Amino acid sequence: MAVKSYNSNVFINCPFDENYNDIFYAITFAVFDCGFVARCALEEDDGGDVRIIKIKNIISQCKYGIHDISRTDLCINTGLPRFNMPLELGIFLGAKRYGDAHQKKKVCLITDNEKYRYQSFISDIAGQDIRDHDNNPEKAITIVRNWLNNSSKRTTIPGGSTIIGRYNRFRSELPRICANIPINEDELTFNDYATFVSEWLKINQTSSP
Repeated sequence: MAVKSYNSNVFINCPFDENYNDIFYAITFAVFDCGFVARCALEEDDGGDVRIIKIKNIISQCKYGIHDISRTDLCINTGLPRFNMPLELGIFLGAKRYGDAHQKKKVCLITDNEKYRYQSFISDIAGQDIRDHDNNPEKAITIVRNWLNNSSKRTTIPGGSTIIGRYNRFRSELPRICANIPINEDELTFNDYATFVSEWLKINQTSSP
């Protein structure tokens, strides 16, 4: 997948499981439709690299970061929570605070599925503007769109309702897109999905930044 400049890269830090896919797909689409490039740990699949190094490298290449901290459920098998999302959020905030002048330009969006819920499990981020998406893909799209619009100061980002309409159309056409490859939807990798979104938007996007 082609990588644009630092100022257009958006690091997505979120749960990677079936229960979160609807939000993940919606956020990824919104990032591309706003004229940015979605990046995440799933784009790299080199078994020779240490995972945390991959994540640090991707974060260093992204001015923007979307961090979803909604996954606080205990694992059925281990009875323990997953701390990957808070860890990656911490790395991103650390890069912004202690990095060079380039890294200090980082901008962060933190989301949860309920407003103020984070105060019970990660109170140290109090003071940040945590946005709640209510597990609603369309609300997540609007949150991402408005944040990118305000943070980037770009003047040609489409409105939330436009992006939602295009996203719903894309999702309705995704089975046909997959069938033309052919590939099953549940087999899609992040890079597959990102490529499909990018190519679809080239044909169907009426305007872009």
